[in-house]
Amino acid sequence: MTEDARPAIEQLLASLCGGVITDKDYVGYFLNEHGEELVFAQRRGEKTGRLWHSDADWQLFRVGVHSIRVGSVMDGVVTVGDLIINRAEATWLSSCLAASRHLRQKRG
Repeated sequence: MTEDARPAIEQLLASLCGGVITDKDYVGYFLNEHGEELVFAQRRGEKTGRLWHSDADWQLFRVGVHSIRVGSVMDGVVTVGDLIINRAEATWLSSCLAASRHLRQKRG
């Protein structure tokens, strides 16, 4: 298969989660120990990133640097909005948010 014939990772992740992801987005993919998949995308200029989780039926969650909470719903449980995630997922998401920080900053 030539490089031109290979689909871009953004297209593959968009078809996986059903979201709109382009080659202009920073993207991340995670497969947890239960076989559940997570997709992260950050678009330049948007204040929040987008998170999809296969265990939440690929529902879209908006995430920012303060979205990951520990114990806010139940003691010791990690959440992002209404989504409960495990520590490995939280670590991955935190890394995605850190790596895409420059895209959320205003140009000027």
